[in-house]
Amino acid sequence: MSHTPIDIYLRPTCPFCYRAEKLLKKKGLQYRVLDVTGDDALFAEMVERAKGGRTVPQIFAGDRHLGGCDELMALEAAGELDAIVHSAA
Repeated sequence: MSHTPIDIYLRPTCPFCYRAEKLLKKKGLQYRVLDVTGDDALFAEMVERAKGGRTVPQIFAGDRHLGGCDELMALEAAGELDAIVHSAA
């Protein structure tokens, strides 16, 4: 099943990033990993897309900013994540 493209800005050593990725994998979702470690331009892009968010992960479904790990988990717990990622597929 296709879904809205998902981007996750992260650092590989971040436990919150790992947790967010684990949920995306568990749901069988394809996503693009954008590792901001040592990449100032990519980090700046993340901050701009996240409207000032400077912590990782920052997760996007298409142009929609889902937030970080806690927000992703809250969307899943509320049963809203599936509708979001499949809305514009």
